[in-house]
Amino acid sequence: MKETTNSVKRNVLELIGTFLQGGSERQAVQLSRLLHEEGSFRVFVGCLDAEGELRREVERLGIKEIPEFKLTSFYDLNFLRQAKRCAEFIKANEISVVHTHDFYTNIFGMVSSFLARVPVRVASKRETFSKSKNQMRIECQAFRLADKIVANAEAVKQFLVNTGVAGEKIVTVYNGLDLQRLTPARNLKREEILCEFNLPLAEKMQFVTIVANLRSDVKNHRMFLKAAQKVCEKIENVAFVLAGEGELIEPLKSFAADLKIEKNVFFTGGCAKVGELLSISDVCVLSSKSEGFSNSILEYMSAAKPVVATDVGGASEAIVEGETGFLVKSDDDHAMANRLIELLQNPQWAVEMGKKGRMIVEERFSLETQTEKILTLYKSLLTKKYNT
Repeated sequence: MKETTNSVKRNVLELIGTFLQGGSERQAVQLSRLLHEEGSFRVFVGCLDAEGELRREVERLGIKEIPEFKLTSFYDLNFLRQAKRCAEFIKANEISVVHTHDFYTNIFGMVSSFLARVPVRVASKRETFSKSKNQMRIECQAFRLADKIVANAEAVKQFLVNTGVAGEKIVTVYNGLDLQRLTPARNLKREEILCEFNLPLAEKMQFVTIVANLRSDVKNHRMFLKAAQKVCEKIENVAFVLAGEGELIEPLKSFAADLKIEKNVFFTGGCAKVGELLSISDVCVLSSKSEGFSNSILEYMSAAKPVVATDVGGASEAIVEGETGFLVKSDDDHAMANRLIELLQNPQWAVEMGKKGRMIVEERFSLETQTEKILTLYKSLLTKKYNT
């Protein structure tokens, strides 16, 4: 029997790994908020681990029930029990669309929604080359159960195609950036912001900043620190700021000490005031070995800061080489150091690069564009399911 979808407000489940501060997590929470505010769908949120401060953002939407499906492995009885629980939750709440947002939720969510016979199943891919071959094989099996896979960059889409996923199954939707979130909450003076982050107050101090979680070697903070050592040999009064939380903080502090640059390196820990931190930064960096489409790059550009980034994932789809920043090869700390030195020695050039970057973010990576594309995807898939 055919059924129209225009008059029916359907339910969507956004399945998130954790609520810790991270690119995938923030994008998933942000999308949940955008869909909730737009109103075409009734939004439900579930997770594999309820830990993290982003949970409060979901609760502020009035979403009080956030089921947790905690996993220990993909290969034990607990996985099956949790998948059954998730399927029961899906059925009880008449979920029409399940959208998963990372490696773990892709596998768990596609299996659970298949068991629940959900009409529309959407997976996501946000990175390249960050998983083992065995993990990638498992994820590709999960993708077989998806109706569509959202890639956040053309580079990610091509990566999926190269692993055997059909191109027509993949849709590219760039990350949207909440420009308001990166606007400092208060009109603070530079000195006040430096004090908040326990950074040096020297008048001529320049700051090079990287915002990335310190939970994975994929972010390659060691490359950043090796480049910092080379910059310190050429430039005085420069400080390197690492913003992010994770178990690698202490090993990286030791590495900075081994490089004899510990006095120039500062760790902020988890950073809720990214806008304030970027406002006092002169150059911003991404040193990852692998990425999809980096939220950090967009945040740097929205703050009107020049970017030096490794040429991985979709970095080249955001950065205009020589105009808004520079791309260097992964793990090439010499090239990164040289680019940082150029920008620090030419501050006016750096300012102009930052201004161009801000313009690009406003034109191409708005929340409105992201929301519209996701809504179009959901609605087209539902129309196909119910009206055929």
